[in-house]
Amino acid sequence: MPQSLLSIPTPIPPLVEPPNWARLPIVECGEPLVTVVPTERLQVRSLYAEQGIPNAPTEIHVRAGVLARLRQAVSHLPTDISLVIFDGYRPLTVQRYLYETYQAEIAAQNPHLAPHELANRVMEFVASPNADPTCPPPHRSGGAVDVYLISRETGEMLPMGTQPDETSPHSITRYFEENPEEPFTTNRRLLFQAMTSAGFTNYRGEWWHYDFGNQRWANCSGTDHALYGIPLSESGFSG
Repeated sequence: MPQSLLSIPTPIPPLVEPPNWARLPIVECGEPLVTVVPTERLQVRSLYAEQGIPNAPTEIHVRAGVLARLRQAVSHLPTDISLVIFDGYRPLTVQRYLYETYQAEIAAQNPHLAPHELANRVMEFVASPNADPTCPPPHRSGGAVDVYLISRETGEMLPMGTQPDETSPHSITRYFEENPEEPFTTNRRLLFQAMTSAGFTNYRGEWWHYDFGNQRWANCSGTDHALYGIPLSESGFSG
C-alpha cells in the first residue's frame, strides 16, 4: 500500500478571508525572485508557456522565501508523492491575458450576468490585472504559487476532482469536505496540510493556489502588512 494511504490527513478547516485584501499596506522586504530548479520531490511545469500564452515565462520564478517554504512543504508530504509548481511569478501581461480569457469563457457560459456580476465571477478565479504598485495581483508579487501533487511511481497527477485552473464550483478548496468523495477529499487534505504546515495560506476558491508574503497571505493569516509587493528584480524575469 502506498505510504500516502497509510494515514488519513486531517480535514481542511473552514477558510475565512476578510474582504478587500488590497487594503493592507506593503512593507517590501526586497527579497529577490529566484528560479525554481526542479528536484525529484519538487518538480516544475511552466503550464502557461506550454499553452502558448504570450510572455509567459518558460521557467518558474518565486521569491526566495517562497522557494524555501516549498521545500519545507515537500518534507511534509509522504515520500511516494512529489509537489509540482506550475505557476509562480506572473508578469502583468500574462495576468491581463488570463483575466480576459476567463472573462470571455464565463460570459459565454453565463450570458445573463450583468457587468458587475461578471466581474465578480471572473475575480473568483483570477485577480484583476491592476498596475497599481500598492495592490499588485498576488502572482505578480512572486508570493503566490499554483501547485498539485503527483505520484513518484507513475508521474501522474493525484486526482483532485478538477483540473488545475478549472472554473468550476468543484474547484473550491473545501468542496469535497462538504461533499465527500474519495480520493479527492484525502488528496486535497494532503496538499493543504503540506502547504499550510510550511506557512502558506490557501485561496479558498482554488484548491491549487497558495500564498506567502503577499497581501492575500497577510489578509488570510491576520498579519497587518505584506512583505512582498512588486519585486525589485521583476524586469529580469518578466518573460
